[in-house]
This record gives sequence, C-alpha cells and structure tokens, in this order.
Amino acid sequence: MLFNAAFLLAALPVLVSASNAPGINGYRLVWQDNFIGPAGELPNENTWDIINRNIGVNGELQTYRKRSKNVQKSGGETLQLVPWREDGSWTSGRIESWYTFTPQPGKRTLAQAEIRFGGNQIWNKQGIWPAFWTLGQSMREGTIWPACGEVDILETVNGQLTGYGTIHCDVSPGGICNEQQGIGGTIGIPDQSWHTWTAIWDRTSGDWRSESITWFRDGIQFHQVKGDRIGRFDVWQSLAQKPLYFILNVAVGGGWPGYPNEATQDGWGAMMEVKYVAHYVSN
Repeated sequence: MLFNAAFLLAALPVLVSASNAPGINGYRLVWQDNFIGPAGELPNENTWDIINRNIGVNGELQTYRKRSKNVQKSGGETLQLVPWREDGSWTSGRIESWYTFTPQPGKRTLAQAEIRFGGNQIWNKQGIWPAFWTLGQSMREGTIWPACGEVDILETVNGQLTGYGTIHCDVSPGGICNEQQGIGGTIGIPDQSWHTWTAIWDRTSGDWRSESITWFRDGIQFHQVKGDRIGRFDVWQSLAQKPLYFILNVAVGGGWPGYPNEATQDGWGAMMEVKYVAHYVSN
C-alpha cells in the first residue's frame, strides 16, 4: 500500500544547507553527520567505528582499512569510501555509527543519506557493492545475524542503475524473511549523481501489525513492509522497535554481485560518496 500524496510530499526536503542535512516538513532533525573537515581526514572516531579488518562475510574479497586512501573526508563536506586493488587484493572502506536510534511509538522515524557513486562506467564496476544500511544494536551484544534485524536502505551492485531496499530477519537460511534473500524492493536510479535515500519507520498506528517501514529514492516510494507481513512480534521488534545503528560501506565481490573481472576498475571512479547521514523524528 502506498502513502497518500500529501504524506509523500511532506517527506521531501524543503530547506537545504551546504553544511547541514535538509529540513523536512513535519520532522525535526535529531542527529546528523555532515562530514565537515579537511581533505584526507578520517571521520570522527567518537561518532564512527572505522573498520580495520577483513570481516569475512558473504564471500567478499575486500579488507577494510582505517586510512584516508579508503575512508576520508573530501574537504568539500562529503565522505568518500574508495575500493582499491592492491597487489592482487582489494581494500575498501566501512564505517559503523556508535550512535543508535530507536523508532519511537506514536512517531515516524526517518533515516536519510544523500549519496552518489564514482564515475567509472557501469561495465567497469563488476563486483562493486556500495551500501547504506542499519543493523540492530543487539548484534554488538551477542545476537547473531539475522535475528538482530537488518534494514538495507540502499544497496546497488555492479554499477547497475538499480537501488535495492531490503530487510533481513529471523533465521538463516529460510525463516520469515526468506534468508539469505530477504524481503526487498527495487527502483531505478536516474544516474550515478546525487540522490537521497530514505527509510521511514511509522509507529503511529498503535498496533505493531500495522506499523511499517517504507523506502524512498528522492521522495519516491519503492518498497514497504508492515508488521502483519512479518507476523511475529519479536521479529518485528528487531526491525522496528529496538535500537539500530548506521553502516556505510563499499564491498567488493561476494555471492550476490559476483567477483571483479578484467574490466573492473578501482579507485575514485568506484567510490561511494556521502553528503550526510541523518536521523529525524516526526513532530
């Protein structure tokens, strides 16, 4: 089911600042990072855990590195996550917020980032996998994936101009969220330039079964999941009622995109660049 047009329009940015996340009608800004700082500086380590290891998931090739070659402020109020092929291996960037947010009862909670991709041609991006997503804080406290809950606000693979929004939950393989595929939706991306990617957790109904998570690109809805589709309260809690943290990364290879080929190019043309990450709550 789609939101009505009035609500959709209310979700669009109306006040844009060079150094802040935009104002959004009907919401107040609770938290943001707009990546202000000199070129080559790492993100604020009081805000972000900058991953510095091979995390060994999904058959991915990259080792994440805590260095400006892979993770840096641009000097132009953006963050750049850059994959590089080095001596036959891949390195890249991944940051995870120490900040957490919990969708509040009776409110709409909005998470948003403005993102663009590097200018390498699509056919030079085989195996490149950028993402903006959340995991349940319980993952850091011993809960295994996917029981911790995962909400992917944006993923795209192989340079394809398709954005994916997906939830992962319950158990793997199989389970309520059909792991490891998840429950997802897609939308076309006009180009590799700047676009906003948004998820809204709506807990205004007072009944978890009619609560929802809804995905938007540039204010256009492309996916929605409600509690009644999940059908189990504790699983819905992991996705929509418990603390979540943000993740930004560019993976390389893995079971979904496949692996880089001879045409795959590394470097700035393969990066993901982020203007801001922000958390809002409805008035």
